[in-house]
Amino acid sequence: MTRPPDQKPGCLAAFLHLFRRASTPTPRSDIVMVEELPYRIRDDFLSPAELSYYRVLTTVIGPRATVCAKVRLADVLYVSRPHENRAYFNRIAQRHIDFLLCEASTMEPVLAIELDDSSHDRPDRIESDAFLDEALQAAGLPILRVIPKPAYTHDEVVAALRPLLPSDSPVESVPKSSLSPSPPDGTAPNCPKCGIPMVIRTATKGAQKGRQFYGCRNYPACRQVVPLPTHGAAG
Repeated sequence: MTRPPDQKPGCLAAFLHLFRRASTPTPRSDIVMVEELPYRIRDDFLSPAELSYYRVLTTVIGPRATVCAKVRLADVLYVSRPHENRAYFNRIAQRHIDFLLCEASTMEPVLAIELDDSSHDRPDRIESDAFLDEALQAAGLPILRVIPKPAYTHDEVVAALRPLLPSDSPVESVPKSSLSPSPPDGTAPNCPKCGIPMVIRTATKGAQKGRQFYGCRNYPACRQVVPLPTHGAAG
């Protein structure tokens, strides 16, 4: 049945006509194609001198320790009073250590190693190196500075390490954190590592579960603990 020429389309016909128009894909001018991110792997992660030293160092150390390269200083050190010394964190946030020697079983840092090329002769680098030495000394982490060269020998690397790590194992010469005695009057002691008042914590697992002890406020960056004093029975 055909519609007379002068007859207007009904509501349903008008709706279907609009639906067909709406369902027709139209060009989008607001779609932005995401380009490939411009990141690539550096070919100079280690300089030739650093790579040469790394190869000899890993041979000298063997399985007794782990050698980490290009380590961010703020991942090694922390500020004992972070709210009072924010500026000190900023001074280590963007710095790195060329090589970090760590105990193999615990990954505890035991020695920092820096290769000082000619750029370290600039006044600004001299000042920066002095700060790094002072920061590591304050933290109790020794540092070895090495002059870059095309190649290194086993004997010269051992000779440089020996004054800092005199024992046969490179990690045995580094003093371990010991359990500090609790104060006799029962007051909260200062952390032997950070120098700030400790807090009472409760062990949540292990053989000491449920037992209380003094722990550092900077945990987990500092894991120093001090036992709570035990009071004997009155005589």
